[in-house]
Amino acid sequence: MAADCEKKPVLEMMQADGGDEGCVTYVLHNEDHTLGNSLRYLVMKDVDVDFCGYSITHPSEAKINFRIQTRGGVPATEPLRTGLTQLNEVCQHVLNTFQARVDEFKERQDQPME
Repeated sequence: MAADCEKKPVLEMMQADGGDEGCVTYVLHNEDHTLGNSLRYLVMKDVDVDFCGYSITHPSEAKINFRIQTRGGVPATEPLRTGLTQLNEVCQHVLNTFQARVDEFKERQDQPME
């Protein structure tokens, strides 16, 4: 029963024993193409990234395998962290812009017609 209550980690790092830190596959649980493709796009913009891709393991499983390969000895965690930060900033900008437009619309609706 205690095992059922334990939470599965959101992010797992899969790396071969003694493997290169610049070549890592991450497993992101409870995610799909929405995060996978957006994050892949932002990570690929990093000049130190040779390859970045993701796959959905099976349609009935809510997880993606996210692979990053870097050059120049850069650990794969750096572009992943940068990509996640940039994605958060983009989402926050979209949310703020949307909320500003909703507020403007509501203000115009409250004004009497001329």
